[in-house]
Amino acid sequence: MSDIPETPLYDRAGSIRGYRMNKMAMSLGIPANREAFKADESAFLDSHGLSEAEKAAVMARDWHEMVALGGNLFFILKISAIDPTPMTRIGAAQAGMDHDLFLQQRLGKI
Repeated sequence: MSDIPETPLYDRAGSIRGYRMNKMAMSLGIPANREAFKADESAFLDSHGLSEAEKAAVMARDWHEMVALGGNLFFILKISAIDPTPMTRIGAAQAGMDHDLFLQQRLGKI
């Protein structure tokens, strides 16, 4: 399978690489974990063994980098529910576009 330019491919290697981050994100389905995450993100991420790069991406809400580090978008969307972050902002970040431009070009509206 060939690479798609500037698009992280989620494959077996990505799944293995992103296991800790994906497991942490899935744990946010539990109310107590969401509260712990909100109270001290850094400590919560440490408790799940995230690397410094993974922690930095999560704390910056850098959706593109989370995927590049092996995050499964379906799992890391649980992080977006904490803030909450609209799906269109995540789509714009994944496309490397300004949010308003993304809405205009991809959805035909602002």
